[in-house]
Amino acid sequence: MSTNGHTLRLVVNREKQDSAIRGLYLVTDQGERLPERVEAAIDGGARVVQYRNKEQDREQRLAVGWEVRDLCRRRGVPFIVNDDLELAKELKADGLHLGQDDGDPREARRVLGPGKIIGVSTHTLEEALAAQEVGADYIGFGAMFPSRSKDIEHLAGPELLATVRERITIPIVAIGGISRDNGARVIDAGADAVAIISAILSHPDPALAASEIALLFNRRSAPPRGSVLTVAGSDSGGGAGIQADLKTITLLGSYGSSAITALTAQNTRGVSGIHGVPHEFVAEQLDAVLSDIPVDTVKTGMLFSAETIAAVAAKLVEYQRRIAVVDPVMVAKGGASLMDRGALTILKERLLPHTYLLTPNIPEAEKLTGMTIADEEGMREAARSIHRMGARNVLVKGGHLLAGDSVDILFDGSAFHRFAAPRILSKNTHGTGCTYASAIATYLAQGEPLREAISRAKQFITAAIRLGQPLGRGHGPVNHLLAALEFRDQGPGNGDR
Repeated sequence: MSTNGHTLRLVVNREKQDSAIRGLYLVTDQGERLPERVEAAIDGGARVVQYRNKEQDREQRLAVGWEVRDLCRRRGVPFIVNDDLELAKELKADGLHLGQDDGDPREARRVLGPGKIIGVSTHTLEEALAAQEVGADYIGFGAMFPSRSKDIEHLAGPELLATVRERITIPIVAIGGISRDNGARVIDAGADAVAIISAILSHPDPALAASEIALLFNRRSAPPRGSVLTVAGSDSGGGAGIQADLKTITLLGSYGSSAITALTAQNTRGVSGIHGVPHEFVAEQLDAVLSDIPVDTVKTGMLFSAETIAAVAAKLVEYQRRIAVVDPVMVAKGGASLMDRGALTILKERLLPHTYLLTPNIPEAEKLTGMTIADEEGMREAARSIHRMGARNVLVKGGHLLAGDSVDILFDGSAFHRFAAPRILSKNTHGTGCTYASAIATYLAQGEPLREAISRAKQFITAAIRLGQPLGRGHGPVNHLLAALEFRDQGPGNGDR
């Protein structure tokens, strides 16, 4: 559908507001320390837990099942047993999930009593319609993608899911091979929930893995989609810092809140004065926001002092904010130092271990690692080195290299990903780092997986530099408004991955 040249996308939210089956649906494995890992996943955003245990004997299944069930009760999360009606009855479960050959949903409802949740695994439209007809409360549908947890006999895929969505009115739980990187396709196809096993429970940090996937559901929210807290210094010239962050967050369609770490007297020619905010008051600002306003992602910029860095790191832990995009601001465009002595050590020791994505430019990566970076291979080595310091993902920005495209390198702990855009020769680049990191945090908050969030942010900042207009007598700011308008009209592409 189009009007006046603009393409309109019709989004129908079929999610039943009174259904407990929505969001991240965790299916358990048979590994050790299961209750501990399940609780971490709930901390990260799991909304339903399905207890699946076919390897242990009856006594062991009951013992572990009671632990997980009691945990779910304490945390207010529905506890559903997989395939075993008698086990579900004995554990007083909230519901039962049945495979195609594991029993009659009507009999399960009779045995368990009214008010229990009954789900049925399906692989075709016909099976989905039949399950709905006999009174299932939800269906599992898949497999979406190849999976490590079992051999796939029926690979339905997101395309068939979209077809089923048109005919099914009860919630749909998509199953099979779903991860952070492909989950958005499944949600866009109409899934009310996504069932995950190994992508969370086999992850070294189940809470973080759950947070990444739970955030994907924000793509279905009404505007403003997602909430971003920026922790940074104030730029009186308006081109960088907290001002650039809030412009970016708002123009790209999310809600922005802030905690100010320092006041600067600056314009396009440079910084003439810095007044640091006492770290106790920075912490008070963070308490005020995080205790009241839902925050999906946190973006940090100029933190200025070692005490403030330590305070921010402590608040990320206290409020369990796991998706933090850290722009390690050290030097202003005009050359003024924006970080006091001793702060770099505290950044490495206290903040990096709680950083989801670090976004250093080449000079910042050199200071963090002690390396000299002259090319893309040097950027890769620096990213790997910084990752070993504790940051989950590292994006080294290549804007300071002089030749070729502007290339940024992401290292996610297992692979490198390359993001390239034409290099734009312009003096109007004030605020590029702040804007880029804020755009990434915004797209993450809106439900984009990491690589897609970076790709879109890369396109946005490239447009903002290209559209920059002279303002003042020094380094003019990037153009947030025109870039956002252009991006909204043309839509994002795929970028270079």
